[in-house]
Amino acid sequence: MKNVLIVMLGGFIGSILRYLLGEWMSSNSGFPIGTFFINLIGCFALGWLLTFFARKHYVRKEWSLLFGTGLLGSYTTFSTFSVETILLLQSAEYMLAVIYVLGSVVLGVGLAYFGACIALTSKKEEGMS
Repeated sequence: MKNVLIVMLGGFIGSILRYLLGEWMSSNSGFPIGTFFINLIGCFALGWLLTFFARKHYVRKEWSLLFGTGLLGSYTTFSTFSVETILLLQSAEYMLAVIYVLGSVVLGVGLAYFGACIALTSKKEEGMS
């Protein structure tokens, strides 16, 4: 039950952050810029966080649940990405849909990798001190 409450707390914070940032970044261009950047930020943050936590063997599971599963899990959203892609296709915005899907996947994976690399690099530098 404790773990469920931890995930709920992180989810509460992450969903509010996602909403506020999505509203702030909304655009009339047709391209879902808010969700695009929210998901990319989340990919980078989760890549860094999980790698950092994996390297710090003393990090408690609760922190991973709070920040990874709860906060970042609710901050990013595959369902919104999927629906926005369908809406672009239904509006005959085929090129925007392709850019959105490819950009989200390629940049998302790249940023998750970049976040993991930064976490690994910071660990190596800590050992040098």
